[in-house]
Amino acid sequence: MNISIFGLGYVGCVSLGCLASFGHHIIGVDVNDIKVQQIKAGKPTIIEKDIENIISQQFKLGRIDATNDYKKAILETDISIICVGTPSSVKGHLNLDYIYKVAEEIGSALKGKKSFHTVVVRSTVLPGTNARITEIIEQISGKSSNEQFGVVSNPEFLREGSAVKDFNNPPVTVIGSSCKKSTDLLIQLYNDIDAPIRVVDIKIAEFIKYVNNSFHALKISFANEVGNISKQLGIDGREVMQLFCEDDHLNISSYYFKPGFAYGGSCLPKDLKGLKMLAHDYYLESPIIDNIEYSNNNQKQRAIDIIKSKNIKNIDIVGLSFKYGTDDLRYSPAVEVAEYFLGKGYTLRIYDKNVRLSRITGTNKDYIDYKIPHLSNLLVENINPLLKDSQLIVITHQSEISEEIIKNNPQIQFIDLVGITKNKYENYEGICW
Repeated sequence: MNISIFGLGYVGCVSLGCLASFGHHIIGVDVNDIKVQQIKAGKPTIIEKDIENIISQQFKLGRIDATNDYKKAILETDISIICVGTPSSVKGHLNLDYIYKVAEEIGSALKGKKSFHTVVVRSTVLPGTNARITEIIEQISGKSSNEQFGVVSNPEFLREGSAVKDFNNPPVTVIGSSCKKSTDLLIQLYNDIDAPIRVVDIKIAEFIKYVNNSFHALKISFANEVGNISKQLGIDGREVMQLFCEDDHLNISSYYFKPGFAYGGSCLPKDLKGLKMLAHDYYLESPIIDNIEYSNNNQKQRAIDIIKSKNIKNIDIVGLSFKYGTDDLRYSPAVEVAEYFLGKGYTLRIYDKNVRLSRITGTNKDYIDYKIPHLSNLLVENINPLLKDSQLIVITHQSEISEEIIKNNPQIQFIDLVGITKNKYENYEGICW
């Protein structure tokens, strides 16, 4: 393929060299003449492991070139990859001026081009940026998106020091676009890379890089806080976190990474409080650990606010224990939500098969009868009364409420706190979706 790359900085230089090594012909474009001349001399614009040899070798093979002439680059290529910088302002907002400037240049060049052109955004941008890029190109070129050109979000996941390795061995290749022709072209472009390709909504593709990097920052800071507490206890924090990482069933896994309702139960709240107090006893600042409970409480409040927004005074709750498959009501966020609305004068009915059985068998009977008798009296024997005349059903964990029930009962409003379905219905709202 013939590809132009806009921006010959870190991402652009690595992309230029690696794509050329796959056999493609690449033209680098940059306003900085020094960078252009470096590529034209077969030299990289950055210091990075292996990139000097790759650029030199591909230059000798005649697969790479560079120019300041953006029109020439676009007219001679089928794909333009945008890799220009998106620096932060003092307050943290992204400066997208360079991105939009390239979009204007592409729009101008496409006026005189007859063939279809694909624009790929590798720069880190906020959701909605690619929509604006599309508008700019349409306005200036007079051409129609998805007909004469397509825009694709294709975020990069390169680490300095191992960027070439990361380019050739990504955990996943993300492609977001509404244009099938451009999507198919990108899939073909990355066909030589042994990694899964995920085609997603364009806003998800724009957003994922921020989520990834913020989580990486969180992991480093969390490990540092654990290390600080460990040192005060006379423990090697490195050994603690090494042991932590050996658990790939829960600690290093996808198990807890599902947006939804708040955590509860007897272990997480108790042990988190214990760790917080341990840090405080040693006069240690642990802002991440300190604020986990605050974030969890915020999620409970979010559920309450969504329920209140429906302006329905009769509420039915399916699921009272802290999670599905147990009768444990200790620190259950569903109990807190139910108590809030009961205290505000709402009419409630509650169904939870395991809690109902526990009330009969006595496994959790004392807690039910003495700690929450006001809620115990609201428990119904089965789910049928709720489905018969309910106005609003709040689903707090996996239960007998299925997608079929939601679809077949349009007269009932459903608020889903756990993710029963990925489909959209007029009578359905999720807490994080």
